[in-house]
Amino acid sequence: MIKKVAIFAFNGEPMCFAHTLLNTLDMKNKEYDVKLIIEGTATKQVKELADPKKPFANMYAAVKEAGLIDCVCKACSTQTGALESAEEQGLPICGEMSGHPSLSRYIEAGYEVMVF
Repeated sequence: MIKKVAIFAFNGEPMCFAHTLLNTLDMKNKEYDVKLIIEGTATKQVKELADPKKPFANMYAAVKEAGLIDCVCKACSTQTGALESAEEQGLPICGEMSGHPSLSRYIEAGYEVMVF
């Protein structure tokens, strides 16, 4: 049975977000069904790490290219000024719960939810 994990990144501090990226890639490499959901102040990293010169941009690109970003919070990315960048990058935008992604959607689909 494949392990299913939904990682919710809330913390926008770059080193914390980098650990979210590292864990997402590690789980993918171990053949987990892993999804990254970017919420809270972490949404600002969507805009920041689109610049390949920024630290951790290479990890962000790897996660993005692997299709592991399942959702960017519409409400939070609007507040952090990252919504337009997320849309330009073709990232999925979610907001089914008053503008935010729903944790219960992942739980109901059998995902273990981790919050960073």
